[in-house]
Amino acid sequence: MQLPVVAVVGRPNVGKSTLFNRLVGRRLAVVRDEPGVTRDRHYAMAHALGRDYLLVDTGGLDLASSDALTESIARQVTIAVEEADVILCVLDAQTEPTSSDEDAVAALRRVKCSVLYIANRADSERSIQAGHSHYSLGLDNLLFVSALHGHGSGALEEAMVAQFPPVSEVGEEEERTPRVAVVGRPNAGKSSLLNVLVGEERQVVHEVPGTTVDSIDSVVQVGDQPLVVTDTAGMRRQARVKHGTEAIGVIQSVRSVERSHGAILMIDADREPSEQDAKIAGLVKDRGRALVIGLNKVDLVTGAQRKECEEKIRELMKFTPWAPILPLSVKQGKGVDALMEAALASIANHDKRVGTGELNRFFAEVLENHPPPTMNKRVVRLYYITQARVRPPTFVIVSNRPDDVHFSYRRYVENQIRERFGFEGSPIRLVFKAKGKKPTP
Repeated sequence: MQLPVVAVVGRPNVGKSTLFNRLVGRRLAVVRDEPGVTRDRHYAMAHALGRDYLLVDTGGLDLASSDALTESIARQVTIAVEEADVILCVLDAQTEPTSSDEDAVAALRRVKCSVLYIANRADSERSIQAGHSHYSLGLDNLLFVSALHGHGSGALEEAMVAQFPPVSEVGEEEERTPRVAVVGRPNAGKSSLLNVLVGEERQVVHEVPGTTVDSIDSVVQVGDQPLVVTDTAGMRRQARVKHGTEAIGVIQSVRSVERSHGAILMIDADREPSEQDAKIAGLVKDRGRALVIGLNKVDLVTGAQRKECEEKIRELMKFTPWAPILPLSVKQGKGVDALMEAALASIANHDKRVGTGELNRFFAEVLENHPPPTMNKRVVRLYYITQARVRPPTFVIVSNRPDDVHFSYRRYVENQIRERFGFEGSPIRLVFKAKGKKPTP
């Protein structure tokens, strides 16, 4: 299933970032009462009415300005619009339509995707009545929303999801063939790895960041198992993504992770692991995908330096202690086979299921050795466990007080599951629920 992309556009200071934060459900975009605060696109995963999507915040669009910064922002907005499935054009219900609004609406009439026009800051009946003036722009429909207070956000999400592409059915052959996305910062050896795997220079390899723009699928053979490998564009920190083609590559990389069973995160051994590496790993984990870390270019460092690099990776990525780190040198062809075997093993663990009987015998031992602690002078009881799904493996535990199970005990149970049943390279999810209630995904 391809992840829908929703772009939030509009002239400066109409509440785009506030709407972005409202839809995402947490404060990610900087909100300030002055134009130009959001200069680059800001991406976040969001969820509405059973559908996941990629939400893109953009800078203020002023097509009439000749200012260099404004023109740069306009280019960024254009990039986001080109990749979007749905565009949310934000207008200010409390002000009369401006020439910038007219230019934006005229430009959006030429796009191929769906456009929803939103009169934001509709906080009262008076502001809603004032917002009707935007119909003079030739709009067929307006959605009146207060992003700050949440009014109208439900209707907006319904209208937005109705425009999403339909969920496609995965073919039987595609379902059987594992898929892995190769992700990481620029120049980490992603394209070189693919070239070694396919035995030809399928991807251009160059030291300039942004060389790989499109996400390219290739089928390779790992032993007797076919594997679809997707090379993706390098993902840099948002502030450094200036060129349009590279910006498009970031969206495509996110989509590649979404449609894969797992990911290989390539990291250079000869440069400091960064927060950006951790963010990419976090993206893979949040999407519930398997993960293997390839520590490339170990031929350029000493054994002590390699060990230090691995320790820094573990420190930065404490949230993925289950992801194996495989040393390799793509240039010399060393360690590539072991990396791909580990990727296949992690995908197999991602699809692994444990029988209910075996699982509950194990769980009885866990409870006998270490029962859950009492919370607020109330006894917490855990009755039984079952595996509800795979990809990722998800376990449902029935309790008398599911909200009182301490996070440290949840972590203990996860560690015990991993110690007994493995699941190396795959995230697992624990859902605690009360008797008679359906688990929350």
